[in-house]
Amino acid sequence: MKKVLLTAAIAVFGLTNMNAQEDDKTFGFSEGDIFVEGNVGFNSYNDKNTDEKSNSFNISPKVGYFISDDLAIGGELMFNSYKTEVGGTDTSDVTGFGVGAFARYYFLDLGERFKTNAEFGVAYSSANDKIADAKLNGFGAGLGLGINYFATENIALTFGLKNVLSFSSAKYDTDGAEAETNFNFGFGDVANPFGGNASFGLLFVF
Repeated sequence: MKKVLLTAAIAVFGLTNMNAQEDDKTFGFSEGDIFVEGNVGFNSYNDKNTDEKSNSFNISPKVGYFISDDLAIGGELMFNSYKTEVGGTDTSDVTGFGVGAFARYYFLDLGERFKTNAEFGVAYSSANDKIADAKLNGFGAGLGLGINYFATENIALTFGLKNVLSFSSAKYDTDGAEAETNFNFGFGDVANPFGGNASFGLLFVF
């Protein structure tokens, strides 16, 4: 009987200790934390009335540093591609590369593991249109929204809407070309060399 009581006491103590450890877990960020994040986005458009199709893809690794519990600053690299065709004929085939800086503010917790943020970024981008045999250079600024879900204390799944509000100015390197400016409010312009798609990714906190 004593052995049974002792075993039960050990089991109860073990469960209590495990629950205490679970309660001690914290999900989120603190001043001085560093994060590495990788995001991938894809968008496809098909207009059967005009027989126009387009596909875009972007990837953007980021590194950020928390200067406070809620505010992080950092830098990112961007790669994107954009292709269109009309009636089966390619009309554009653009690949681009960019560098940028951002500030991200976490403003709302949706439960213990969900963290929402707003992010403002500026970037310089260079793109090459293979169909037009021309290069496009420019800069842009944009405001986006995102949410992180912490699967563990150090790993989070990410979802973001880039450039919900954005401005960009770009110019082809051909003689007589004028700068093209684009102001957007909504879900982004897939032709924007600075990206404008929904993106998914992973975030690691150190």
